[in-house]
Amino acid sequence: MLDQYGKQTKCLVALDSIIFGFDGSKLKLLLVKRGIEESKNIWSLMGGWLQPNESLDEAAIRVLKDLTGLENIYLEQLSVFGRPDRDPIERTVSVTYFALINSTDYENFDSGSYHAEWFDLDQHPELLFDHQEMVDNAISRLRNKAAFHPVGFELLPSKFTIPQLQKLYEAIFDTEFDKRNFSRRILASGLLTKLDEKQKGFSKKGAFLYELNSQNTVKAASSNLYFVPSIDRIV
Repeated sequence: MLDQYGKQTKCLVALDSIIFGFDGSKLKLLLVKRGIEESKNIWSLMGGWLQPNESLDEAAIRVLKDLTGLENIYLEQLSVFGRPDRDPIERTVSVTYFALINSTDYENFDSGSYHAEWFDLDQHPELLFDHQEMVDNAISRLRNKAAFHPVGFELLPSKFTIPQLQKLYEAIFDTEFDKRNFSRRILASGLLTKLDEKQKGFSKKGAFLYELNSQNTVKAASSNLYFVPSIDRIV
């Protein structure tokens, strides 16, 4: 039986992370320029290789930390890409993850071997190999999860206003929501806790700040809460 292992063709396993950020108005994508692509205009996702002593999740966490210094962020396994010709250099299977962070908390990432930069999701450079397909897949998953779970809150500061939250969901779903209807539904969900604080510097009256009520997130998820208006038209 052990002889069968030696007869198999070996292949590499890569971990590629689609890292979404939000700058207060637009959804962002963190891309890296490694300096090894033939074209100067081709960028890639954050990625690295699985080591023999690691699980997939451990490898994804390590790669992300090594490249960006980021840790303790939302990171979820997404899909597997394994077309034989996806990497022209070596037979490689890629396991994708998507991460959510508040992009205003992080500047560009640089090292001696690569340069990383935030790009608008709807206006970014050409991507390496099948990385655009990976991004499209991640956007679909993000929209599906954000419709039923408070996953999008990972992209906001810990304290936020209802208008900020609406802008986030408009960016995720690439659509506009009715202001009054969105506010009514999100407040009725029980997901928010109103704080005795107001956002300063944007208007004389100011808008009240809220934070996520983590005690109600499980209840909302179990009831398939439609807190995004007209979600049946979006997912």
